[in-house]
Amino acid sequence: MDIQKIVAELRGEIDRISHAIGLLEESTPAKRRVGRPPKSAGTSQARRKGGISPAGRRKLSQAMKMRWAQRRGTVTASGNRAKVAVATKQKKRGGITPAGRKRLAEAMRKRWAEKKRMAKS
Repeated sequence: MDIQKIVAELRGEIDRISHAIGLLEESTPAKRRVGRPPKSAGTSQARRKGGISPAGRRKLSQAMKMRWAQRRGTVTASGNRAKVAVATKQKKRGGITPAGRKRLAEAMRKRWAEKKRMAKS
C-alpha cells in the first residue's frame, strides 16, 4: 500500500469533517430565500389555480382549426379534408378605383395651390 495515498485520503476526510462541523456549529439561522421558489418546488400534482390544462389547450386548438377550415371550405362538417374549390372569387371590397384616385389627386392639388396662394398674400 502506498502510504502517501492513505495520508492524502485521510487529509481529505479531515477537511470534509471539519467543514461539516463548521456548518453544524454555526449559530446563524439559514438565509431565507427571497423571490420565486425554485422550479422543483412546484409539483405537477399541485392544484391548478386557473388557466387551462395542456390537454384542454390542445383540444381547443384542434376545434378552432376545424372551424377555420370549415369557414375556408377546405374541410367537411365530419372533419374529413376535402378539396372544395370556391366557385367564384370574392370581389375585393373597399379600396378606390383609378377614376376616384384621379379625382382625389385633382382636388388635393387645388387645395394645395389655394393654400400656397393664401400663404403668399
